[in-house]
Amino acid sequence: MKIKVLKDITTANDAMAAQNRQLLDEHNILTINLMSSPGAGKTSLILRTIKQFKDRVRLGVIEGDVASKIDADRIGKESIPVVQINTGGSCSLEAHMIGRALRKLPLKDIDVLIIENVGNLICPAEFALGEHKKVVIASIPEGDDKPAKYPVIFTEADAVVINKLDMLPHFDFDLSRFRKHIEGLNPKVCIFEVSCRSGEGIAEWCAWLSQQAKRKRGV
Repeated sequence: MKIKVLKDITTANDAMAAQNRQLLDEHNILTINLMSSPGAGKTSLILRTIKQFKDRVRLGVIEGDVASKIDADRIGKESIPVVQINTGGSCSLEAHMIGRALRKLPLKDIDVLIIENVGNLICPAEFALGEHKKVVIASIPEGDDKPAKYPVIFTEADAVVINKLDMLPHFDFDLSRFRKHIEGLNPKVCIFEVSCRSGEGIAEWCAWLSQQAKRKRGV
């Protein structure tokens, strides 16, 4: 019975995700599902991306948190359209939540939509949202064993961002080992080494994001 209920939930979610994807495609909006454990730097990466793009790429953001609107307020100060979703305890965003949020956004004014998922390396990998690309952030203080402990989310990622590179001298984090482990799980994944504090690597990350947006628009 438990398996059947779970299957029913995921089937319904996938159907809603397909509707979201259709709406986003109609507006030629590249949509990113940004996932990580708590504190890895999702909001910081979004803020750095906003500054890098300035007026060149029009961004929109959906912020997912269990509670509060702290991150949405930070994004809103940058004059970026943003919608807050509070899950009230759920460990991941789901497609029906995104569907409601999309109705609150000026879709005709957005080129790239970033969905900041709830901080978690397990649940977000299970629910499609209608996104075009999945991006996982891993930070130096978390350690280099995360791909081994949470392989599913890294296997499904289109890109992995290694954040807080400026803290590398202070932690026992083997970049080479981390990269090899991810590439063993996911040979086609793009990997970016960045520091949201210093700005290192942000240009390369944004260049990839811009390229994906152009491909989405057929430019």
